[in-house]
Amino acid sequence: MEKTEQHIIMKEEPVISIKGIYKSFGSLNVLKGIDFNLFTGENVAVLGKSGSGKSVLIKIIVGLLKPDKGDVFVLGKQVDKLGRIELDTLRLRIGFSFQSSALYDSMNVYQNLAFPLTMNMKNLSKKNIDDAIEEVLDAVGLKDKINQMPSDLSGGQRKRIGIARTLILKPEIMLYDEPTSGLDPITSAEIIKLINKVQHKYNTSSVIITHDLTCAKNTGNRIAMLFGGKFLKDGKFEDVFDSDDEQITGFFNYNFIQ
Repeated sequence: MEKTEQHIIMKEEPVISIKGIYKSFGSLNVLKGIDFNLFTGENVAVLGKSGSGKSVLIKIIVGLLKPDKGDVFVLGKQVDKLGRIELDTLRLRIGFSFQSSALYDSMNVYQNLAFPLTMNMKNLSKKNIDDAIEEVLDAVGLKDKINQMPSDLSGGQRKRIGIARTLILKPEIMLYDEPTSGLDPITSAEIIKLINKVQHKYNTSSVIITHDLTCAKNTGNRIAMLFGGKFLKDGKFEDVFDSDDEQITGFFNYNFIQ
């Protein structure tokens, strides 16, 4: 699978800037002084095995966890210093695609997509809501599923509807938590194409948390390898894995599917 050529517009100020972050849970040291930047229009795939701190990192970015030490800036705001109202306002500019898709089982697709709009934008008309839902369903290729219940959808379709729900508020940053986990290779390829489509269509800046090397290779403009609470290497896929580091080569040899 070849990643399509991308035309990324960068700017000097990162949309996410993390400096010297430490995070522990009791005696378990999860993040050990990491630095990380994400720039406008860029996809960065954060790779690492289970327990390496990937999910903790993404929760710190959205303010679900506070770091023990260090600074976290998102869209110019220091996340760990924000009050509840300011943090809620910032989160409206961030789309978080959960590993589980996090759809409401009691709502059909239309209702799941309408919910964030009606909760956060009180003055929208029914036509505004309908148009927004049609746009995001078209973007994920599931316009024909608008009246379906989540239980009637495949795992891949639920992932795509979950992504549609994050897109409906037009976020500037997308955070994907294991977007291809549990999916067969064909469905994984569809999600990979969708992540790239979202980047181009909406000019999002994205962090893709994954242990799937195929996903990382085909979505990431840059790869960041997280091991033992630290970033071992950062760069293009081929450069990252051109390494004699046994942790990196071992991860590649065990996981990669050509």
